Amino acid sequence: MNVKRRFLTAAAAGLCLSAVMPAAHAQAPEANWPSKPIRWIVPFPPGGAMDAIARTLGEKAGRTLGQPFVIENRPGAGGNIGADFVAKQPGDGYTLMITSIGMATNKPLYRKLSYDPIKDFAPVGVLAVVPNILVTNSTQPNVKSVADVVAAAKASPGKLTYASAGNGTSIHLAGEVFNSLAGVDILHIPYKGSGPAVSDLLGGQVNYMFDSITSARPHIQSGKLRALAVTTAKRSSSMPDVPTMEEAGIKGYEVSPWFAVFMPASTPPAIVKKLNQVFVAEMKQPDVLERFKAIGAEVVGSTPEEAAKHLQAESVRWTKVITERNISMD
Repeated sequence: MNVKRRFLTAAAAGLCLSAVMPAAHAQAPEANWPSKPIRWIVPFPPGGAMDAIARTLGEKAGRTLGQPFVIENRPGAGGNIGADFVAKQPGDGYTLMITSIGMATNKPLYRKLSYDPIKDFAPVGVLAVVPNILVTNSTQPNVKSVADVVAAAKASPGKLTYASAGNGTSIHLAGEVFNSLAGVDILHIPYKGSGPAVSDLLGGQVNYMFDSITSARPHIQSGKLRALAVTTAKRSSSMPDVPTMEEAGIKGYEVSPWFAVFMPASTPPAIVKKLNQVFVAEMKQPDVLERFKAIGAEVVGSTPEEAAKHLQAESVRWTKVITERNISMD
């Protein structure tokens, strides 16, 4: 009886095993990824550094993976419209987003955020850093260094102005950090985008701007704007003669606007890893490096794990700055 019972038990176990075998042998979704076009969301308008990076890497990665990357610009609300869209997509590997420092700043800036920048996304990697650069109108004869800016600001507190592409942008926050570390009070003037801000800077309606190097460099090269310092910890390889803010005398200053790729949180790690490896490889290609240099982008190429740690650290840092400076978008 015991032998028979053991036989029946083994037979039953065999039936159970055969029932689950098809599931075990079923292909995981990442096994044949990608098998259709991939949607790449850019949560800002076309034409900027972020858009250029996505289109450059999307074209290259599409050829490597055998499926096109379809770029979709979904601008609005400091990147929140695009981020909210991506957060709600299925984690099947066919939607990704390139975004910026807003992933670390939008939560403290907006009281009601429809997504969680850390919990709702799987970081793929930090692609690049695009420095901001402190510039002034070249017609101002007495402003040739950061020290000149500090001296003028201390002589006329609250009278001088700096333009930005809007509240909460890296351009705005770069100015807030400058005010704090330099102990000055330069009035922030927000615009709807970098274009109109630069236009007023060129026209003399505002005194300074911590503009993206992508936008500012053509005007610097034409002689219309004067470059005073870059906001990053290291000098820009595309403008190596311009000192860092630290070198110019503002100790402890660093604002490094980064561009990173994220996918919905439920995306299989194997897909995230594969996409990261493709992007890192493409960013070593000479034509990609040349394109990045043209827009002032410094290649990073982090791992997904490094990107996650970076987002966590940046979130802590910018929450502190935004709280201390009492900045809000609501």
